[in-house]
Amino acid sequence: MGAWPRTWCWRRQQLHGSPRPAATRFWSLCWLVLGAWRGLLASACPASCTCSAEQIWCLEPAGNLTSFPVLGKRSAPEKVTDIYIANQRKLESINESDVRSYVGLRNLTVVNSGLKFVSTKAFLKNPSLHYINLSGNKFSSLSRKSFRHLNLTDLILDGNPFKCNCDIMWIKIYQETKFPKTQDFYCMNDFNQNISLREKPVTNCGLPSVRLNTQNLTVIEGRSVTLYCEATGSPSPSIAWVFNNIVSKHENDTNKNPASLTIKNISSNDSGVQISCVAENIVGEDQASVDLVVFFAPNITYLEIPYPDHHWCIPFSVRGNPQPILTWLHDGVKLNESVYIWTKIHVVNQTEYHGCLQLDNPTHVNNGDYTLVAQNQYGKDEASISAYFMEDPGGSSFYTHLGYSEDYGTPTDNFEDTTNNSNPVTSTDVSDKNNEDSITVYVVVGIAALVCTGLVILLIILKFGRHSKFGMKGSVLFHKIPLDG
Repeated sequence: MGAWPRTWCWRRQQLHGSPRPAATRFWSLCWLVLGAWRGLLASACPASCTCSAEQIWCLEPAGNLTSFPVLGKRSAPEKVTDIYIANQRKLESINESDVRSYVGLRNLTVVNSGLKFVSTKAFLKNPSLHYINLSGNKFSSLSRKSFRHLNLTDLILDGNPFKCNCDIMWIKIYQETKFPKTQDFYCMNDFNQNISLREKPVTNCGLPSVRLNTQNLTVIEGRSVTLYCEATGSPSPSIAWVFNNIVSKHENDTNKNPASLTIKNISSNDSGVQISCVAENIVGEDQASVDLVVFFAPNITYLEIPYPDHHWCIPFSVRGNPQPILTWLHDGVKLNESVYIWTKIHVVNQTEYHGCLQLDNPTHVNNGDYTLVAQNQYGKDEASISAYFMEDPGGSSFYTHLGYSEDYGTPTDNFEDTTNNSNPVTSTDVSDKNNEDSITVYVVVGIAALVCTGLVILLIILKFGRHSKFGMKGSVLFHKIPLDG
């Protein structure tokens, strides 16, 4: 914690050599900072202790420490991982406020000191604590509640004058359970004699045991149920019901044995909640648990228009227990799922199912209304949305002009009834249309004849004009003149 100023000053001196007159001020300031740093460190560290960034040692033989060491305000107690205290006869207790600032504490040793008491809440803020050594102190009893939430690898309690009663039987059971190789545990009888608990255990001390009246707590939504818990043990254990966030109205009676818990008008939101019965005495504790299962009709909580992903997805969320059977309708007709369109559940959260109706490259044929129907033996629910994937490439006006309805299968009434006064069709209109079609045919035929004539002429030229001045034979334009006259 105080090493970096000294190291920095030393390295500067190694780089620049002995301080020159011009550097005297710098070195003076350097050692002044180092002195101030040591002063701050000393002021943050409790008296009778030595501190570093991660460790605190309190080993002064004078034993002047009267309370658990707490660092000053300028320190960082959350970085401390090890605290070692020894020979502090005036240190008698560890309270909740003493250790809570050391949230990173891993190893705690307080030996050969005057400890008599540890608060049951002393280590609530120290989840990383795994090694505790409290040997050689003045404990006559020690509550197991101080340590039950910790995942300890070592708990050393040798050399304490524990009284032989039920208050310390948990230590014997704890050590035999978690540390089977631990040496025998001793206590003091009424005659101040050391007694081996392995050879002579304390009588009338036993761990509690609990039993629920059922291992399968299943109920239909809206009904009520009562759960019973019977506990045994010596001394007689206390009983408590433990559960989280039950929204249904409930009441319990733990003053009787067996204890009871009644849940009324059960809500589907309580399905999956774990209910535990815990029995505890000074020797230890035991618990039994059961999961509350609520059966209820399906409820579609979410259904939205499709969006493009790897496939097109019509997203939905459905609640129900047992799991609902899902069916889709397309424009009122049952949709037969295939490799191109299918239902996929992506997330399951107890009785909630989140997924998609997935469509692989849908076209205009897939446009329309989609209805999701969810059903189990307790009821059903349904919801609908309209989906639009692609425009009809032919267009409805094209098929109507041909006289077919939008199903492209049967002729429309307008095509058959040409005398309908609302949509009159005259012979003149038909004649004009026929004339236009005849002219179009003549033009096309004329163009084709012209193209064929051109091709024929081109072939004749190529056939009779193959021989040029480089070898072509043609008509003789000049006659030979005789030399003799």
